Amino acid sequence: MTATATLKGRATLIHIACEECGLDDFGDTWFFEHIDELLKRLASEAALSAEGVFGAEAMITGALVKRLRHIELIKRHPEILEEQVDVAAVIVGLPRTGSTLLHRMLSSASGMTAVRWYEAQNYVPLPDEQQADPTPRLEAAQEILDYMLIKIPELMSIHPMSIDQADEEVIILGQLFSSTMIEASYFVPGYAQWLTAQCSINAYDDLYQILQSLQWQNPDRAGKRWVLKTPGHLMALDVLLDRFPQAKIVMTHREPVQTVPSYCSMQRSLYGMSSDEISNEMIGQYWPARLQELMQMFMDVRSSGTNDSRFIDVYYQDLIKDPIGQGIQILRAAAAIDDKSEAAMQAWVDGNQRGERKAHSYSAEEFGLSEEGIQQQFQGYRATYF
Repeated sequence: MTATATLKGRATLIHIACEECGLDDFGDTWFFEHIDELLKRLASEAALSAEGVFGAEAMITGALVKRLRHIELIKRHPEILEEQVDVAAVIVGLPRTGSTLLHRMLSSASGMTAVRWYEAQNYVPLPDEQQADPTPRLEAAQEILDYMLIKIPELMSIHPMSIDQADEEVIILGQLFSSTMIEASYFVPGYAQWLTAQCSINAYDDLYQILQSLQWQNPDRAGKRWVLKTPGHLMALDVLLDRFPQAKIVMTHREPVQTVPSYCSMQRSLYGMSSDEISNEMIGQYWPARLQELMQMFMDVRSSGTNDSRFIDVYYQDLIKDPIGQGIQILRAAAAIDDKSEAAMQAWVDGNQRGERKAHSYSAEEFGLSEEGIQQQFQGYRATYF
């Protein structure tokens, strides 16, 4: 498969980014190799439409601009690097397991915080922004979300979006070309395989620095503890455990026969933004195996036994039945609970009911999958946790 238009090379994209913001210091350029590999795979695997080529180039140059602005911010305010980031919990469950509900509820508890969606889109203040007033970024994020809803009208049924709610730092890692966000946005199995084999230390060191910056940007975060979340952390769980040594690792569990087809449907919608050629069959062949691989990576790290006390298991049916109870269990284990936690989480739950949001419609058969086949593919995981 080849793109309908030629992608610009890294040097050209770097030049565009530098011209856009008038900066040229990227700090450590460890991620340049990632860009080179990504461009190769986008050209050979992603079957990009002309719009997809434009979007991919904009994604890369946008990420480069944010990197340039981040390095400049650190140079102007070196005190950012003195911020102490305290991560209480990291949710790492596979997609469609209730992890978003749990993440947003936990981050609403008193004394807790998380990356907001608008911050993930732009983790550095925009040029016309005043400290502690992120209005320009909120407006920019709303424009992005509005565009996504035009392109994917069913998005709110699949994954509820809100520019100021907690969301995945996978978006930030994606702008470092080091997360599953890339393969979730573009059909690039070769890049995913390459990335999985890379050392993730640089990416997580940079993520920590970005969390320091976000904490410094908002004085309201002073003294608060972080809740992180993304299935993408499964790809580098050993590095995550080392980088955030106090954090509890929360694994959300749900039967794969329920989650896998749902995620395939979500991917069909996302790939449609950049390509007209990625078929249901291609998605069905790739994603169940990829999700099983990520789960096996989790099981391999956990089975070592050296860090087992750091893990907490949350089952989807228990979360839906008693979200507050599950939240209290996690906060207590992380020593992050106080007398206001329960009421704050309950207020979030009360204000975020599904309401009239349409149901997400899909079937396993659309992707060439069957219940028996999914159960067989995840038999090791199911035998251990179900």
